[in-house]
Amino acid sequence: MTGDWSDWSGQQRCRPARREQPADESELVSVVRRAAADGLVLRPVGSGHSFGALCVTDGVQVDLSQLDRVLDLDPVTGVARVQAGITLHDLSLALHHRGRALQNLGDIDRQTLAGALSTATHGTGEAFGNLSTQMVGGRLVRADGTVRELADPGDPDSPDLLRAARVSLGALGVLSEVSLQTVPAFRLHKREQPRALADVLAGLDELVAANDHVEFYAVPYSGRALVMTSRRTDEPADPPPAWRTWLTDDLLANQALDLLQRTGRRVPRSQPALGRLTGALMSGSTRLDDSHRVFATERRVRFTESEWALPRAAAREAVHAVTRLVERHRLPVSFPVEVRFAAADDALLSTAYGRPTAYVAVHQYVGSDWQPYFRAVEEAMLDLDGRPHWGKRHEAPAALLARRYPEWSRFAELRDGLDPDGLFVNDHLARTLGVPAVHRTGNR
Repeated sequence: MTGDWSDWSGQQRCRPARREQPADESELVSVVRRAAADGLVLRPVGSGHSFGALCVTDGVQVDLSQLDRVLDLDPVTGVARVQAGITLHDLSLALHHRGRALQNLGDIDRQTLAGALSTATHGTGEAFGNLSTQMVGGRLVRADGTVRELADPGDPDSPDLLRAARVSLGALGVLSEVSLQTVPAFRLHKREQPRALADVLAGLDELVAANDHVEFYAVPYSGRALVMTSRRTDEPADPPPAWRTWLTDDLLANQALDLLQRTGRRVPRSQPALGRLTGALMSGSTRLDDSHRVFATERRVRFTESEWALPRAAAREAVHAVTRLVERHRLPVSFPVEVRFAAADDALLSTAYGRPTAYVAVHQYVGSDWQPYFRAVEEAMLDLDGRPHWGKRHEAPAALLARRYPEWSRFAELRDGLDPDGLFVNDHLARTLGVPAVHRTGNR
């Protein structure tokens, strides 16, 4: 299979020499071995929700979408064994039918499981880690075509290898299966409320501590924020009527936002007024439903994104820094700034490694000039000890990143052992991880 490939935003593009779509693990092994023999870089690709160049190659792209089944669910431990190409949406539905759920999810569920794990995709909630913390095992197809079990009690490297594979950037090999710790199905009672941004930031610690899940969208130029709080509950689901869902999720969250952003792209000087209008249009709502239906929402407005993981204590200063940057320099930006929270974890390259974390994400409507905004935000976030989200836009080099990850060298050691000839290394990974790009077709 050949042809052009682009990500969800349409801004990362490539034309691989081959696009492979294995139907099972044995076919995946053959794909890996053939790429190695042909001297081609191989990159796994999911649903294209990484805004950076992780999947870009002129070599071989491996589409895992046919590896999409739940293989087993242990009724005692709640551990599910699933194929790595299943989407979070389909996985959540399959678990729900079995009375189980993922402990936490992000606000988009169209990513493949492998892609979401490999980039440290996360939701929000200071007591909950990112998605990769739910991974307790799996199977990894290595560069030599052999398959390695990630939770092998007889392997002395197994604990570190599992911690590396949880957030691997696709640099260690290709995940074929994943074991996940699930929880009993639960509901969420979610409340959305527009508030003054100054009040949100002043009471941020209390707000985060008082709710299971907290996120908010700060709208530039408006002084307003839409605050979303959720509590976990066993109460029966009481979903809103279809007309209200259409009003909040379709008309306001997608159609109205798209119209405003399209106007701002066409007339950049209108962005301050559009930001104020966006803040004024925000409205409150409540929802009580099964967790996977509340965590994730439909996103049809196309954008590109950069996101930064910061020490939890820096959240307030980071939001001030971004909004001041936009307003002081009159940047043509009215897309909301998203803020979320997560617990510390120990995956070697997790953006939340070793510290409670606040995430600050900035967006720009597709086709708009994002570079001046994102570069200025990157400089501000780096000053606050920020770590870039692996699946989103950033320009931080390996030399800088290595100082922010205490076990960076251990990840590098494991990667060198699993892929000594750079089969999985495209130009983006070479720069990001500081790995010499081997002379192969498809490094770009």
